[in-house]
Amino acid sequence: MAAKLVVAVLFGGRSSEHSISCVTARGVLGAIDRDKYEVIPVGITREGAFTLATNDVSQYSLDSDALPEVEDNRTRILWPSSTATRELRVERNGAIESLGEVDLVFPIVHGPFGEDGTLQGMLELYGLPYVGSGVLASSLGMDKHFTKTVVEQAGIAVAPWRTISRDDWLDKPQAVRAVIEQMTLPVFIKPSRAGSSVGVSKVSDFAELPAALNLAFAEDERVLVEATMVGREIECAVLQGLPGTATRASVAGEIVVTGREFYDFEAKYLDAPGIDLVCPADLTGAQLAELQTLSVRAFEAIGGAGLARVDFFLTADGFVFNEINTMPGFTPISMFPRCWQASGLEYSALIDELISVAIARRG
Repeated sequence: MAAKLVVAVLFGGRSSEHSISCVTARGVLGAIDRDKYEVIPVGITREGAFTLATNDVSQYSLDSDALPEVEDNRTRILWPSSTATRELRVERNGAIESLGEVDLVFPIVHGPFGEDGTLQGMLELYGLPYVGSGVLASSLGMDKHFTKTVVEQAGIAVAPWRTISRDDWLDKPQAVRAVIEQMTLPVFIKPSRAGSSVGVSKVSDFAELPAALNLAFAEDERVLVEATMVGREIECAVLQGLPGTATRASVAGEIVVTGREFYDFEAKYLDAPGIDLVCPADLTGAQLAELQTLSVRAFEAIGGAGLARVDFFLTADGFVFNEINTMPGFTPISMFPRCWQASGLEYSALIDELISVAIARRG
């Protein structure tokens, strides 16, 4: 019998999406095939400590009254001493023991210090292969301003936006307001580098602008002011192929907003009413083919690897790019796995494919 691949699953982290990463870990740890893989769960506390976490997925359940956390159990993961080895060790109770060599790292950490290239850079320094995009694509995908800039340069229509820095807002608020007030209401205010709709506001009156900007600036030093797009919110999942095979896209999913201002954190993760997720979305064959082509083009424009979810608006003038997520939500009910399930690729098989592609391309 072939030896199992050893996979270190990383989750938690220092960002405001810490708890969402824990919920994603619950899905992956619960579905990964233990007959194929030996799993080392590595939890990252909010302070950035790497701990040897539990495989008990019940610890990572999402509850609106008590969001899951990586607890500091005082263990510490010790990364390889050089690129000559892939050995992980753990320090606990004053002793150091080996966890063996890892074949692959599966980082399911959302937000800054996780999917923004920083964690990927650390893994590159240690010479450890990992699932997902590399340093540049992760950094680009995390930053909405630069993502839009690159994707627009690739010839894909993007939602109009203005980028405002915290310094500009503090130093010359009237000038900033004057720029924003040239836009048609309502507008969306978003941190440039955040996810899960954290720090996002819909502004329907310019009197709401200061509070919305301050909320977004709590997450990042730059924020985007985006025009409201009239159209359907359509998402597509992308998977990089094995060497020699093409990157492919899934069927589409649609976010149908029925009773909320937008698809906010509570609707995404706490089952708040007013949102329906429809998969597969009702598109013509020509529309789906165009969406899939645009999704792969956007993925390749930022140099993506492994996986991504690409979000568009379907307007009267066609598809308009909104954003790309290089480490999308990965719970069994998240749109990324749902799109692949609707395309014929089940959750555990999706995990297998991501691991196989990462091993083949980086291992």
